[in-house]
This record gives sequence, structure tokens and C-alpha cells, in this order.
Amino acid sequence: MPLRQSLKVGSYLVRQHLKRRDKFPLLVELEPLFACNLQCAGCGKIQHPADELRRRMPVEQALAAMEECGAPMVSIAGGEPLMHPEIDRLVDELVKRRKYVFLCTNAMLVRKWWDRYHFRPSQYFSFVVHVDGLKERHDASVCKDGVFDEVVEAIRFLKDKGFRVNTNSTFFSNDTSQNIIDVLDFLNDEVKVDNMQISPAYAYEKAPDQEHFPGVTETRELFSKAFAGGNRKRWRLNHSPLFLDFLEGKADFGCTAWGIPSYSLFGWQRPCYLMSDGYAATYQELVETTDWEAYGRGRDDRCANCMAHCGYEPSAVLATMGSLRESIRAVAGG
Repeated sequence: MPLRQSLKVGSYLVRQHLKRRDKFPLLVELEPLFACNLQCAGCGKIQHPADELRRRMPVEQALAAMEECGAPMVSIAGGEPLMHPEIDRLVDELVKRRKYVFLCTNAMLVRKWWDRYHFRPSQYFSFVVHVDGLKERHDASVCKDGVFDEVVEAIRFLKDKGFRVNTNSTFFSNDTSQNIIDVLDFLNDEVKVDNMQISPAYAYEKAPDQEHFPGVTETRELFSKAFAGGNRKRWRLNHSPLFLDFLEGKADFGCTAWGIPSYSLFGWQRPCYLMSDGYAATYQELVETTDWEAYGRGRDDRCANCMAHCGYEPSAVLATMGSLRESIRAVAGG
């Protein structure tokens, strides 16, 4: 994470501690639409009814949600955000408010529709491109041939225009540690993206492929092998050291679902981005009326195999802030 961003997030966390707030958002998963131009095997978003897929969140509604919760960072997801007719204005307004904005995209529309947009490079703005593997593996994941090649060209196109470009990679039980090594080596050393985010897949109930979501033991074995030989320190991973420890089984902690909440066309989603047990009108209502103790490993069967970043990265960040040793380790890139 860039130093300026680290300092802003760190100061935000200190302020929450001084105000004695026990629940607050670190980053918001903002879904201004559910529509997408791909039909990925591990995602169930496009299973929404046709009338819901046609809806687009007004920019003013999205801004109001971010202002109300006060989070310093927002990840704009979907669906495919580039299909939103005012996505560039939404990004611009969030940047004006000095929110760190991560625009998640499968990159298929970047070059095709570029003239429609008015994005501007900013220290507060990054594209986050979905890349689940090298050519054969990624194209299989998104269920369409030729996507990987376009993704690589889109990343180079954006970097040539001066934008920060990160990637987001989700790994399934049919991935191997070598799959992970190959794609992260490629993104880190050849494409030279700014940062990479990784996560084990979570079992979406409506995903077409229900056979390849990894369990806890499987996830730990997968990442411990991939991280061996100094890879973990060499790669530009956008995660706290404790979260990476968690992925390979060197640390364990509970889920902090309220730390990365999801706001969509339906409102604030209970309890998290990955599960849908109803919605709240405000973040405060989400925090105060959700039975957080009912969720997590050993409490809800749906959480049994979840090790996703949206629940456990906030836990790792809070654990880091509560430990001088871990804070020093994080600053040092441990």
C-alpha cells in the first residue's frame, strides 16, 4: 500500500480507537449494479431477476452511503462497474472527497468503451483488474475464451495512461500452488502491476460451479506452498502480513464482517458481501441490529470454510494495530 494511503488509514483507525468505537468500516464494497458482461463459474451475481439487472444506483445515493459510514476506502464492484453510465462521475466525486477508490473490473470494456469515460489518474484512484490465472486458467474461470489476452492489453493500456493498476485473484480447489505462483510471477514481474490482492473462493449459493470451493485445510496447504521460497515477500501483495499468515495457517482469528460491509441497490447487506440475510437502510442500523455473534466459523455452517479477505483482512488489520511488534512488522513489509 502506498505510504500516503497507509498513513491515512492508520490515522483513521487511531481516531476510531480514541472515540472508543468498537465497530466501524475500514472499506466499503459498493455495488452500484448487478449486471455483468461475463458469466463467471464462481459468481452468482447475474442470477438476479432481469428487472434487478437493469437497475443502476444513482451517484447521489452511493455518495450519501459513503458519507454516512465514513470509511476511508471504497471498492466499487458489481456486476461490471464499467457498465454503469455514470461510473466516471462516481469515481470523480469520491476522489474529490479524498476517498481511496478501487474500481473492480474484468477489463473487457476498458479499451472498447474508453472514449465514453472521463477517468483521470489520481493518487486516490486505482483500477483493480480480475485475473484468476494465466490464459487457459483465467479463460476457464470466466467461461469465455480470449478474455485473458484482453485483460493483459487493458492493464498495459491503463498503465500507459498513468493509472495505478492492481489485480484481484480468486483461487479455487482446482487450482494448484504452481497456478498461484505462475500468475503472480507474471503480474508482478512481467506486467508489473502496482499491487495484487488474493483470496480463496467463497461458496456463493447461486454460483454455477459448486464443486470447487476450497475448505480451510485445503486453503492453508495451497497458500503455504505458494508462499514458500521467499515468494510472499517478493510479490507486491496488497495485504497485511497477518492476513497472509492467516491464509497459510500460521495465525487464526475470527471474522470481522462489519469491517468491510457491502452496500448495494438493496441497502447495507447483512452480514457481509458474501452472505445475504437481509438489508439495513444505514450503516448504523446494520451495526446495531445485526446479530454478529451468530456468524463465523463454528456458529453458522455457511462460514465453516470461509477465509475470504472481506471478513478476515479487517481482523488482521485490527490485530496489527493492537500489537507493537506486528505494527513494526507491517511497516517493514514482513
